[in-house]
Amino acid sequence: MDYYDEIKNILISNEAYKQVKDYYKNRNDLMSYYNVGKLLIDAQGGEARAKYGDNLIKEYSIKLTKELGKGYTVSELKRIRQFYLFQKGAPVEHQLTWSHYKILLPLKNNNKINYYISKCKELNLSKRKLIELIKSNEYERLSDETKTKLINKENISIKDNLLNPIIINYNNKDINIFNEKVLKELILNDISNFMKQLGSGYSFIDSEYPILLGDRYNYIDLLLFNINFNCYVVIELKVTELKKKHIGQIETYMHYID
Repeated sequence: MDYYDEIKNILISNEAYKQVKDYYKNRNDLMSYYNVGKLLIDAQGGEARAKYGDNLIKEYSIKLTKELGKGYTVSELKRIRQFYLFQKGAPVEHQLTWSHYKILLPLKNNNKINYYISKCKELNLSKRKLIELIKSNEYERLSDETKTKLINKENISIKDNLLNPIIINYNNKDINIFNEKVLKELILNDISNFMKQLGSGYSFIDSEYPILLGDRYNYIDLLLFNINFNCYVVIELKVTELKKKHIGQIETYMHYID
C-alpha cells in the first residue's frame, strides 16, 4: 500500500470540501484528519513505533507542501496523528472544529481534554472563549471528587461544579476587600462571569434579598436560581473564616425559601 498517495488523496478531497462553508465542511475536515492520522500510524509501523517515525513525517510534510501548498508542516501532521490516537474508538465530535482540537490536543491529559470538549458543546464556545477558559485553569479548580465523577460519567450535583477558587476580576488592583459589601459589589460588577464559574443553568434573582425570620427581616447576600436542578442557591459572602453559625444561617435561609 502506498501510504503517501492515500494520504495525499484524502487531503486533496478535503481541500475541495473547504470551499463549502457549512456543517459538512467541518465534518469532512475532522473525518479526513482522523483517517490521515490512522494512515500515518500505519505507515510508521503501528502505534508502538509511531513516535520513532518522525523522519517519515518530515518526508511527507516536504512532499505535501510541495504538491498541495502550505498547511502541512511537521507539527501539523504530528497533531493530526495525535488527533487519531486521542479520538480512536470514540465518535468524532462534529460540534467542534479543527481549530478547537488544535487548542485542546497540546493539553495531553485526555480527561482534561474531554472536560473542555464537553464545555465547548454545552456552551457553544468559540476558539477565543475556549482559550480563555483554559487559561483560567477551570479544570484544575475542580475538586478531585468531581474529576473522578466526570471520568466515571457519574451524576453531577450543584456542589460538584463549584470551582476553587472562584476568580473575581477587577481592574483596580489596589482595592482592599475589607468587608462583605466590597466583595459583593465586585461580584455584581461582573455577575455573569461569577455565575459561569458556578456552572451552567444559573440565573440571578437579587442581592440583599429580604427574608422574614420570626418578627424581623434578614437579607441574603446573593440569591440565584439553577434551572437545571430546579432549585434556589443561597450565597452568603464572608471575608473571614467560615464558622458553624454561618452554615446554620444558610441552612435556615434555605428552609424558609423552600
